[in-house]
Amino acid sequence: MDLNDIHYDAFLANDRTLADPEIVRVERRGRVRLRIINGASASQFWIDLGVLTGHVVAVDGHPVHPVTGQRFPMAMAQRLDILLDLPGEGAFPILARLEGSSQRTGMILATPNAPVIRLAGQGQGTPPVDNSLEARLTAVEPLAPRSADLVKTVTLAGSMRPYTWSMDGDIWPHVAPLMLTKGQRVEIDLVNQSMMAHPIHLHGHVFQVIALDGRPLQGAMRDTVLVPINGRVRIAFDAVNPGRWAFHCHNLYHMQAGMMMELRYRGIDI
Repeated sequence: MDLNDIHYDAFLANDRTLADPEIVRVERRGRVRLRIINGASASQFWIDLGVLTGHVVAVDGHPVHPVTGQRFPMAMAQRLDILLDLPGEGAFPILARLEGSSQRTGMILATPNAPVIRLAGQGQGTPPVDNSLEARLTAVEPLAPRSADLVKTVTLAGSMRPYTWSMDGDIWPHVAPLMLTKGQRVEIDLVNQSMMAHPIHLHGHVFQVIALDGRPLQGAMRDTVLVPINGRVRIAFDAVNPGRWAFHCHNLYHMQAGMMMELRYRGIDI
């Protein structure tokens, strides 16, 4: 298993490390909506709310039925909206812990005049990011029930040596496009045959996660989903936005090394 094939000196939250974190002053017993964006090129995190309990109410900008917890996995390019009800006076760290590492970053929510203690950039180690949250998500506005017009299996493969990554057996740009017809319901089964997890991102469309490892669910509406090592994720979307659209791993080093393909509509010349 490979988790972090790129190593960094520091990790940032709103451009700051825990040596000088952003401190956001909040009301006692107030409610806060965190909108967290994983803008990393090659790093996945566990969002750790510490003593607070949060409610995930949206992912990738699309509402979900609330999921409660104190720690949530977050792949590259994913977004989480989390509602927090503060218990009273105090300082409350919101941390992003790098998977498979003790490195961390974050920010501090603090009520007026509450003292803030400096936190180290190293903490306890973490396990790999997984789809434990994904399995609990249900869309508020799911796709309309309908049978698929096109079903496609796309394999994800590659290795550290040589550092090449592929989709459906091909390496970008030498990849045949997946051809779509406007109006189709499309289902794609993403199968990971490599030793790294891959956050797969689709441009120009919103898909629904409809199965994890063969188990059907009415999951979240998203544009980015993690496909774990040896995992299988099925997504569905309606082909309603004609054009030529990238479909790729959002570990940007994997994308650059070949893990990208194109979804192209018939009759579109762009």
